[in-house]
Amino acid sequence: MSVYRPKGNPYYHYDFQINGNRFHGSTKAGSRREAMVIERELKEKAREEIKRRAKSGQVPMTFNEAAGRYWKEHGKFLKSARKHFASIQRLVDYFGTEKRLDEIDDAAIAGLVAYRRQQPRWEKVKLKSGDNRPVTNGTVNREVLCVLKAIFRRASILWLCHLPLAPHWKEHWLKEPKERVREIREHERTALDAAMRPDYVPWYEFLNISARRLAETLIRCNDIDWDAGVITTSGKGDSVVRTPLTPAIRALIEPQKGRHPVYVFTYVAQRNLPKKHIVKGHRYPITVSNAQTTWRRCRAKAGVKNIRLHDHRHDRATKLLRETHNLKLVQLALNHANISTTTKYAHVMDEDLAAALEKSAESRNSSRRVPADVF
Repeated sequence: MSVYRPKGNPYYHYDFQINGNRFHGSTKAGSRREAMVIERELKEKAREEIKRRAKSGQVPMTFNEAAGRYWKEHGKFLKSARKHFASIQRLVDYFGTEKRLDEIDDAAIAGLVAYRRQQPRWEKVKLKSGDNRPVTNGTVNREVLCVLKAIFRRASILWLCHLPLAPHWKEHWLKEPKERVREIREHERTALDAAMRPDYVPWYEFLNISARRLAETLIRCNDIDWDAGVITTSGKGDSVVRTPLTPAIRALIEPQKGRHPVYVFTYVAQRNLPKKHIVKGHRYPITVSNAQTTWRRCRAKAGVKNIRLHDHRHDRATKLLRETHNLKLVQLALNHANISTTTKYAHVMDEDLAAALEKSAESRNSSRRVPADVF
């Protein structure tokens, strides 16, 4: 029989051949009668598919096959390959191994987005109700829609797959809140500087001065060109980040020479961690994880609230724009590909404009006043 129920499985499966092509899988039906109806529909669909293959010469690809090929050709070479693989794997788990790429339409994407929006964040963040906080719109956009769109685009352009039901991606894109611009006040700066662990201070000062993202501050010794006077590393989206080796930055980096053969900034282990092969008193490279942990402890010790580590980047950009009045210069400092991204700091120039208009108004009013001795 082409319809059967495997041992220990609640659903009936189908397994049949047409013109030497084997078709098999689960009917998702718990009764034999219902499974046989589904099998007849699948057979008819299979016959039509075989006719289409013979006419076009193209073989339909499952999402599982497309995801695997995309990973081998492109995904594994990305800077954030590990996270990318996790996103791809979640999508494969959702669609299953039998779902065809050309069957994924707008309805399927809408259902996937709705499902993902209900999932909790991976970190253990609890709401007052005790439930895990759901993922943000930005996470859904990056980990679901961006990945799917990349796979579909590659399948359509490079693999010449026929995708008549290709989704309209813009219609599924979720609105994200605008990134805030937080300037650090002087008393907050003083408290944070005093609370930072001494062995992390050189890295923390570099973070403040360079306006780099956290991952971009974990520089290697060979990233520094002392003769050319520049630090060059890879950045967000496989971009290249360049930071001038200013006297202030040189003063931070030069004392770090010889502390580690690969990385510039290191910390001193406070305790033994045998599982991680860490020995108390020895120096080890600062990582994203321990930098974030140290920052949270520093912030709590300083008593500063409503501030993130990334806000140091915003603070430097805001102060730089206030001093130079040059938005293009700020764009270069922040390594923004498009100056439109930098315009969120334009409020600083608005403040200067308001002050200039007020000063001009005061000057005009002063010139219109008639001296008392004229009469």
